[in-house]
Amino acid sequence: MNKSSNKPYILGIGGTTRSGSTSEKALRVSLGAAEALGAKVHLIAGEDLDLPMYAPHLTERSEKASFLVEQLKICDGLIISSPSYHGSISGLIKNALDYVEDLRESPRVYLDHLPVGLIGCGAGWQGATQALTHLRSMAHALRAWPTPMGAVLNSSTPLFNESGECIEPLVLSQLNLVGKQVMTFALMKTGSHLECEV
Repeated sequence: MNKSSNKPYILGIGGTTRSGSTSEKALRVSLGAAEALGAKVHLIAGEDLDLPMYAPHLTERSEKASFLVEQLKICDGLIISSPSYHGSISGLIKNALDYVEDLRESPRVYLDHLPVGLIGCGAGWQGATQALTHLRSMAHALRAWPTPMGAVLNSSTPLFNESGECIEPLVLSQLNLVGKQVMTFALMKTGSHLECEV
């Protein structure tokens, strides 16, 4: 995807290599909230996350990795959603975010001043909360601005129906707010304003 309009471009990265995972469904909801407010959105999930292990000493990148880095370079906002794996984020998401290192010499170094919404998912509150905490730490290290709202999803109870719609009102509210806040801060950078309600 190329940034070809004046609409804020919000990129979503998350899920697993399994299409339709809880973390991917959650990310789609948040991206949808941003899109409903006028954002141009794009999702990198599923097989698009199956990237070679990041190797900083190599200059050649796979087609998927090059596309990811280019989208990270041009996006106006970012939403990341990770499952909890053993008390942290998944290796898949960590590897994708390691590619941000390729932006170390870009005009916008790493994710400097970029609004980033974060979602942690797990089959229990502890793992999901830890995933969110790790994502926040990484966002700060990459100079991003994590949104005040971060969503934590306990997937041990049904949260989505078969078509990917969120059936838990409180979770839906949180996911929508993540998308709205990313969009709000992206617009603020351009001098626009958007009221964000819970």
